[in-house]
Amino acid sequence: MSLDPPTYLYSLQNNIRARPIPWDGAVRAGTINDEQLSKIRAVDKVRKDQRKQVIESDLDGYRILFLGEPSVKPSVLESASRRADVVQYIIVLLGDLLEGVPALSKVLLEHPEPYKPLLPLLQSTNTEDPLPLLTSTVLTRMIASAPGLAKSAPVAMPKLLTYLSTLAKSSDGGLQDIAVLQYSALLRGRKSRELFWSQRKETVSPLIDILRAAASVGGNGDSASVWSGGASVRSVPEGTLGGNVGLQLLYDILLVIWQLSFEGATVGEGLDDEYDIIQLFTQLLKLSPKEKTTRLLVSSLYNLLSTNQSTLLPAAVLVRLPALLQNLNARHPSDQDLLDDLKNLTEMLEEYTKTQTTFDEYAAEVNTGHLRWSPPHRNSTFWAENARRILEHENGELPRKLAEIMGKPWENDKQVLAIACNDVGYLVKEVPEKRIQLEKLGLKTRVMELMTEPDETVRWESLNALSGWLRYSFEMK
Repeated sequence: MSLDPPTYLYSLQNNIRARPIPWDGAVRAGTINDEQLSKIRAVDKVRKDQRKQVIESDLDGYRILFLGEPSVKPSVLESASRRADVVQYIIVLLGDLLEGVPALSKVLLEHPEPYKPLLPLLQSTNTEDPLPLLTSTVLTRMIASAPGLAKSAPVAMPKLLTYLSTLAKSSDGGLQDIAVLQYSALLRGRKSRELFWSQRKETVSPLIDILRAAASVGGNGDSASVWSGGASVRSVPEGTLGGNVGLQLLYDILLVIWQLSFEGATVGEGLDDEYDIIQLFTQLLKLSPKEKTTRLLVSSLYNLLSTNQSTLLPAAVLVRLPALLQNLNARHPSDQDLLDDLKNLTEMLEEYTKTQTTFDEYAAEVNTGHLRWSPPHRNSTFWAENARRILEHENGELPRKLAEIMGKPWENDKQVLAIACNDVGYLVKEVPEKRIQLEKLGLKTRVMELMTEPDETVRWESLNALSGWLRYSFEMK
């Protein structure tokens, strides 16, 4: 898969190719030697077929030119390290050669330390220095060209990912797209995807931030309107979504997450626990402007849900994904892969929902860590029939989860605290003899704290819940 370079990178490379380099002067100054210059001139500014022929007839010579020989000859990059213009030119030339002569990539990777001359070039104290960016494209091409991660790649790739993450965190959409395109080129094998996931605070988190901006979801993923099914994107310029995220950048990021989703068994639960990925992708599906972005969203959801059915299917039902899939089917999409994934995903969710009781739905909602006013919360019959079971289920796991939910501030979604107080009140009312179990979890103390909340609904529900304890305050414990 060959990805066209973004406009900024393409322009930068062209400018460097057009620069006149005083090669003879560089030799006289000892920046490079005659042998190195001879090899550079043999492939610089010549026809592509001639360049390919020259390199293939001297693969070992060009491996030594760019990577050197340990303890014998330095790389031309090391020799010219004091001349930024020469190093930049050689890096761009190397990138061109790697693209046009696949045999060169193979022979470079046979070197005992193929990335050693390149890794130091990722670092620069000058933020305007283009060398780290140019070097990252060469490293990406080398690492991605190997069928599996080459022997030194597990050392080089984390450093490359760290650099690319700085581009992804930039406010410049062009730099973000360069990072994302290089991520995509790297994530072709299981090992590389595992490395990418292991650095998710650097790699995944900035991408999720961009997707949240596109979906108009809060930074903590706790937008009340999304969970209630009512989120909508605000008016934005044509060709963009929320946060002025361009459609091409959106597609490229979704492609990276789709590639990562093939390791669903490894990353699925973490993606939802840390990033609310099911909620986020469901919202993006509502807003998806193109069939190609819809295809990536649906396929990613299928990969993640099919490998984490017990943990992620409840979250999918909670955010009303089944109803959304019905709407998507009604649009009669033309892409066959999308149709197949829609069918498989719909069938999986239908099979799951057939087996769920109201208690299962409530437990699934609590376990997502995010509450909404779903039917069980206000249903007194539900609490009469299930309160004891909720307290005893899996040795009190659900009350512990309620305590965890109530311990958060929920600044952007105060209704979560109101719902939790409602539930605690019903538990005390229906099973008063178990209220000490709730007190030990800190729930009574937290309910009392919430009586001072500015939000009126939270204050009301906390007062209502506390009344259950006061009713039994004079009974023997």
